[in-house]
Amino acid sequence: MVIRNWKWALPAAAAMLILPLSACAGNPDTNNSGAASSEPSTTASPSSSPAGGEASKAPVKVVWWHSMSGELGKAADALVSGFNSTHPDVQVEAVFQGTYDESLNKMKASMDSKSGPSLIQVYEIGSRFMIDSGAVTPVQQFIDAEGYDVGSLEPNIRGYYTFGGKQYSMPFNTSNPILYYNKDLFKAAGLDPEKPPATYQEVADAAKALTKDGVTGASFAIYGWFMEQLLAAQGKELVNNGNGRDSAATESLVNQEAAVQTLEWWKGLVDAKTALNLGRKTDDTKKAFLAGQVAMTLDSTAGLRGIVDGAAGKFEVGTAFLPRPSADAEGGVVVGGASLWVLNNKPAEEQQAAWEFIKYLAEPATQAQWHINTGYFPITTKAYDEQVVKDNLVKYPQFQTAVDQLHASKPSTASQGAVMGVFPEARQLVEAAIEEAFTGKKDVKAALDDAAKQITDKIAVYNKTVSK
Repeated sequence: MVIRNWKWALPAAAAMLILPLSACAGNPDTNNSGAASSEPSTTASPSSSPAGGEASKAPVKVVWWHSMSGELGKAADALVSGFNSTHPDVQVEAVFQGTYDESLNKMKASMDSKSGPSLIQVYEIGSRFMIDSGAVTPVQQFIDAEGYDVGSLEPNIRGYYTFGGKQYSMPFNTSNPILYYNKDLFKAAGLDPEKPPATYQEVADAAKALTKDGVTGASFAIYGWFMEQLLAAQGKELVNNGNGRDSAATESLVNQEAAVQTLEWWKGLVDAKTALNLGRKTDDTKKAFLAGQVAMTLDSTAGLRGIVDGAAGKFEVGTAFLPRPSADAEGGVVVGGASLWVLNNKPAEEQQAAWEFIKYLAEPATQAQWHINTGYFPITTKAYDEQVVKDNLVKYPQFQTAVDQLHASKPSTASQGAVMGVFPEARQLVEAAIEEAFTGKKDVKAALDDAAKQITDKIAVYNKTVSK
């Protein structure tokens, strides 16, 4: 196996483009986290041979940087404990490093001292940066070296992290957005609670019928991820050159006709006062939904358990696929969340140990526990054969919607997901455009045209920098 030495290919200017210090670049899952905990897992001490004998070899230490806080952090620590107790030759130390942006910034700062991790969790929109950094050993090398079977990995999940036929990282926490709706309010409005709206027009009609008696039909957070997903559901790419997968993206397509029509539909709901504009935070729309103030919302599948539990005793939660412009629109959802990357500035033995941990996390039983404790998708189809997953689906039947939506997604470069080095900033620019359209500062087309131009300009600067 070829293990490359650390090399940071991106100059500081490019790194600053894609690693904003604030957390507002966002990710589909951090809004579902509780208070952060920075306590690392306990690392086992080297074992010793019987008295008088030669001391046994110390276990290989793997430092894993992650961004799972609150209950998610506890679930991650449980996985580490399970691995450490069954793998005495490798001991993993999990270290919470803040948001995804903060963790990446810390990794960048550690590059010279080699004080960084063996393994790092990176959100999906950081993938292009990780590849361009030259700082990683693609997991494909480990897969090929031992003939590791990837056949049971969810193809629509694995596909996001595969570039040019090579898998660079292993998916870990995976989600996508679905429509949540209040079945009780649907009944009260004379709507069939078992037939949720599937198209833009059906959502508009339902929102109108639901807006009464102090209730507003819907509220969707101003979140760039939602626009990306609504386009993918139509089979539309976000950037050119095969969504940045055939070759490096050079142009944003966020002002294409499908995007204009989508934002006009969304703005129409707000203008008609059948949808509330509560800003950029999904936490705010979630709170309004759980309070019974809005009847429909969009949110990550990772938040499903929290939403269903939060509504318990108040109303029944329904779930549905992401709406599309028309029933015959072909496309699918793009996976959100994060994956695990092996860093190449560590000894070969340490990288191999990180790979052993990655394989453990991908096992069906491990994924089953991760899924039922967090709400994230299992990354392997075999996890659905585990009894705890079957029992969980009985308790939370709404999750079947998320599974069905993932499996129904038509494979394409659109559903595989866009890749670009300035993705976090691009997402924020789209959010700003949506706000400008909602407030009337610009019309929809002009807002998206301006956003597309700014994103394209930033892509050009990034591409020029990394090519040096």
